[in-house]
Order: sequence, then structure tokens, then C-alpha cells
Amino acid sequence: MALGEFEKRWGEPYPMVAQSWRSNWERVPPFFAFGLEVRKIIYTTNAIESLNFTLRKVTKARGHFPNDEAALKLVYLGIRNMEKKWTRQPKCWNLALNQLGIMFEGRLPA
Repeated sequence: MALGEFEKRWGEPYPMVAQSWRSNWERVPPFFAFGLEVRKIIYTTNAIESLNFTLRKVTKARGHFPNDEAALKLVYLGIRNMEKKWTRQPKCWNLALNQLGIMFEGRLPA
């Protein structure tokens, strides 16, 4: 019902958003089950885009790989090099980590 109201209000100026939500609806409600701080961590894309750029850069330079293991090794090394640039946590990381610890009890290290 709320999705229908969203489409009425925003469907005309943003038709692709409404269509995307409708076609992926089974993935939308679980996202809203997380608290605000966790959602901020999930949808903050600057770090994700930076990592994607780095991985594209290291894999594009190669052209092709002899096997899957070679590609995975290169991706691993790219991520390891990227970690050196990660010097600070996201703003609300501690709150998000606490919420994740409650939601997924026993799955996060203490």
C-alpha cells in the first residue's frame, strides 16, 4: 500500500525509482528492518565506489587471467593495498556495530 502511495507521488518525476522498487520489492523491507545507523552504513557509497574504482583499475590493467585463482589473488592484493588508506571509521560506526551485534548475536567478535 505504501509503495502505491510512493508511486502516486513520485512515480511521474522518478519513474525508474518506482519501477526499481517494485521489481526488487522482496529486498526492500529487510533493509528497513535495520536501524537508522546501520542503514546509513549500508547506503553510504563513497567508500564502496572508491573500492570498486581500485578493483577495476587493477583488473583492467591485466586484460585476462589464466584462471580464477589468479583473478582472486589480484583482487585480494588490491583490497589489501586499499586497506592502508582506510584511516577512520564511518561517523556512526559504533552505534551501527552495537545494533548489528544485537541483531546477529554471537556472529560478531566481542
